[in-house]
Amino acid sequence: MREQSLAGQAAFAPTNTADIADAMIVSSGLRIEVDRRRGRGAGLNPTGRFEALQRETFDDGWQTLEELPPFRTDVQIEKPRTAITRNESPDIGFDRSINPYRGCEHGCIYCFARPTHAYMGLSAGLDFETKLFAKPDAAKLLERELAKPGYKVRAIAIGTNTDPYQPIEKEWRIMRGILEVLNKANHPVSIVTKSAMILRDLDILQEMAAKNLVRVGISVTTLDRKLARTMEPRAATPPRRLETIHTLSEAGIQTAVMAAPLIPALNDHELERILESAKAAGAAEASYVILRLPLEVSPLFRDWLLQHYPDRYRHVMSLVRSMRGGKDYDADFGKRMKGAGPYAWQIARRFEMAARRCGLTRRGMPLRDDLFVPPDGSGVQLSLL
Repeated sequence: MREQSLAGQAAFAPTNTADIADAMIVSSGLRIEVDRRRGRGAGLNPTGRFEALQRETFDDGWQTLEELPPFRTDVQIEKPRTAITRNESPDIGFDRSINPYRGCEHGCIYCFARPTHAYMGLSAGLDFETKLFAKPDAAKLLERELAKPGYKVRAIAIGTNTDPYQPIEKEWRIMRGILEVLNKANHPVSIVTKSAMILRDLDILQEMAAKNLVRVGISVTTLDRKLARTMEPRAATPPRRLETIHTLSEAGIQTAVMAAPLIPALNDHELERILESAKAAGAAEASYVILRLPLEVSPLFRDWLLQHYPDRYRHVMSLVRSMRGGKDYDADFGKRMKGAGPYAWQIARRFEMAARRCGLTRRGMPLRDDLFVPPDGSGVQLSLL
């Protein structure tokens, strides 16, 4: 193991002139051996950006690299003080959300939530996919928050950061507990996932749908099995996601398809087919998001491109930068989701025409917030006055 000071450096910050040579430099000495990361999305595990030292493995001539174990999924318990996270972002259609887990085993290489692992002193690369944090008290905390005097009801978004139905949910069942609390309180909720595991909770979702309290968005990034396998290694296959849309819609649940993210010269040509397939499966709404590459996501994605689609690297990154003002990413509100420039405009027009042709709306019927019944408040700390 070799250490190098990162003081004064912008570790892994994307630049305007990054190209293949730059991506290779980023990867040099940092790419993890295939056998150790098999079934994972990222090829790198760079040190978190807040750490004082950068660590990298190298062959010292004693075959010590062969002794390193493969990356295994490890789950630790996190005990937050609250379940609901608030936000004031003007380009997001919700002001509160719940994240049952930190990190995501799906391993989607493009995931914009990867940089949040730096706050735990961990890497946005393989650590994000393998060192996970579960919040088993989330349902209990939520019940307490909903019972507080003066709580004002608005739809809670779940799955906007990491997927609530990632593989570890099968064992931990945190999301089911949250839904049970929301259902009992008649509280509206909007769920985003790319997992078929959501069908496990169909009984609760149907009860909520009967009162117009739930909306589900299924992310369909591609219909190409090979691309999905490399880009989202532990997520449901594209056909399985379409089957999930069908089952949810047949059960009377408002279901939307999310073509997200659209990656120029890689999967954006599938936009119309994705919307058509989702409509045939029963989706009633549609949306899209352009690829986002904040902070550490940029070098991780560029390294992934070099591994799997080296012939498209220059073209993909050139188009990405054309929509981001010449940079890998532009975080300005109003631009970060859709991009800017001629190519972004073209995608927006294609989406509008395809959605209109398929009969897919941008937003369905508003969820009800007038049925809310506060929980009894058991376990809420009493006021001192």
